[in-house]
Amino acid sequence: MRKIVSVVGARPQFVKAAVVSRALREHGIEEVLIHTGQHFDSNMSEVFFRELEIPDPDYHLGIGGGTHGQNTGRMLEAIEQVLLHEKPDWVLVYGDTDSTLAGALAAVKLHVRVAHVEAGLRSFNRRMPEEINRVLTDHASDLLFAPTETAVKNLLREGIPEERIHRAGDVMYDAALYYGEKAERKSRVLERLGLTRKGYILATVHRAENTADRARLRAILQALAHTAREVAVVFPIHPRTRKAVERYGLGELIRPLIVTDPVGYLDMVMLEKNARLIATDSGGVQKEAFFYRVPCVTVREETEWVELVELGWNRLVSPVALERVVSSLLEGPWRGREDVLLFGDGRTAEQVVRKLVEG
Repeated sequence: MRKIVSVVGARPQFVKAAVVSRALREHGIEEVLIHTGQHFDSNMSEVFFRELEIPDPDYHLGIGGGTHGQNTGRMLEAIEQVLLHEKPDWVLVYGDTDSTLAGALAAVKLHVRVAHVEAGLRSFNRRMPEEINRVLTDHASDLLFAPTETAVKNLLREGIPEERIHRAGDVMYDAALYYGEKAERKSRVLERLGLTRKGYILATVHRAENTADRARLRAILQALAHTAREVAVVFPIHPRTRKAVERYGLGELIRPLIVTDPVGYLDMVMLEKNARLIATDSGGVQKEAFFYRVPCVTVREETEWVELVELGWNRLVSPVALERVVSSLLEGPWRGREDVLLFGDGRTAEQVVRKLVEG
């Protein structure tokens, strides 16, 4: 194998790419890194590259801020030009963003093999842009790295040949083990925000289904504001959410919260590890809560990570039920069942690279 092109664009992809890039370097494989620019401000992008020790991107496309169609189309055109120039053996894509789909489409139309890390996830909600990205990317890919047995079954059910599917585990679990220890040494976010371990709730909200609906967002923020009377609520606010709060005139509801700008990865890990409970609508945060054995409440109607609900570590709630569920969980002990190998053994990146080399 001569060369792999990796396509990233959003914070969760930076985390996944960090551990795979390190494994590629250890195997002496040349990696060309494309950053689409989907997350483009310093808090959403640059600090992650620095903290995760990811090499500077070889190509920074600077594409972001548009609609899904605009972003995907512009990324597709720009990535195609890079692939024509670089002529890689594989294109490696991660997760379920517009960058993922654009990278896969650009590669497959040029007859370049595509590998998809975190394949097979399904929420079965076709109104989510991420769901469409996942399905199309999986069916365009030559090699699919599924994180769990449920993901494998989803792919087989859709008719994807078994020989293209590899249950590798989850590279985010690799990252949790590696960077969790690093966060303990380097992060000072608890001291900076005046927090005590297990003395606060961590809350994140960013999905369009919650931020584009005034009633839903108001109910979520109202529940967090009421909860903050009893226990501190830390709220790293996503740029999309901040704009929605301003647009809907909901600023009063976030005043009782400890509101911060988006934090770096090590600070986020530290906040997750030491929270008493996490309330989120993020797929990645749901998993990280499980990695650090912190109970999680997810403000969505469905989740791709059904195993976490089945094990009792995660509960799905509607915005109007959020305060009641959080209050009840804070009153008593809550611990889910264990499945220590659910997301692999912490060496998923090594499996991914070995399979690419064999392929």
